[in-house]
Amino acid sequence: MAAVTQIRVTLEMIKWEHSIFALPFALTGAMLAARGIPPVHVLFWIVVAMVTARSAAMAFNRWADASLDATNPRTRMRAIPAGLLTPGFVLGFTVLMTAGFELACWRLNRLALLLSPIVIAVLFGYSYMKRWSRFSHLVLGLSLGIAPSAAWIAVRGSLDLRIVLLTGIVLLWTAGFDILYACQDLEHDRQEGLYSIPQSLGMDAAFRIARLFHLAVVVLLVVFASLFHFRLAGDMGVILVAALLLYEHRLVSPHDLTRLNAAFFTMNGIIASVFFLSVAADLLLKTPR
Repeated sequence: MAAVTQIRVTLEMIKWEHSIFALPFALTGAMLAARGIPPVHVLFWIVVAMVTARSAAMAFNRWADASLDATNPRTRMRAIPAGLLTPGFVLGFTVLMTAGFELACWRLNRLALLLSPIVIAVLFGYSYMKRWSRFSHLVLGLSLGIAPSAAWIAVRGSLDLRIVLLTGIVLLWTAGFDILYACQDLEHDRQEGLYSIPQSLGMDAAFRIARLFHLAVVVLLVVFASLFHFRLAGDMGVILVAALLLYEHRLVSPHDLTRLNAAFFTMNGIIASVFFLSVAADLLLKTPR
């Protein structure tokens, strides 16, 4: 039973269910690179790389932030501060997941393996950015934004600048909702000397910046759709993403964060899934305009 409990706590620590944020964008990049469904073995190793990289990043973040989590009422019940997992176990899990990610990159192609240390540096570096810069949200955005470009490299063994635009889109999308999420830790960040846009500029400015980022996402999605010659299904996906982002911003305000979890977790999972499914349908069904 102890082993089962440890597995359950570990899965809770890495929030494995939130893989839905980044995985759809990786699958989008893979399908665009393959102009359809990639070979099964490539798809398998892409999923392994995504799951292990995200698990390593989450575990490392919990290890690096353990002392800060212990002082924050919102996070003090996380696994390490609550004594459910030891720092040594979490660090060992991080190493194991990193090894799994490197194995997946090796099985994909040479370029994926060569670039893998850069990916790890970005994923782990995010955990320390809030100690140095208010723009840590952009580094988190890059951590997720790497996914579609990395998946393209996994399929083709090279990089196309068009898919880099999707990396920028995911970066701004993630940074925007992370700014909103950081609003609930504003007072704690000020007390601990941590940096964020809400802590530095205040709640009202943070919401304006998040809205600006998400407006840029919609504009860039239109450009992206044009570059890849989206048909009806893809265009409808862009419209739906824009509508969902608008709805997300209607759920919260600088004076009401009570529905923040719905905006952050539920809506963002839906947005990522809707975009992937629309691109997949566009590629597979070839629906006419």
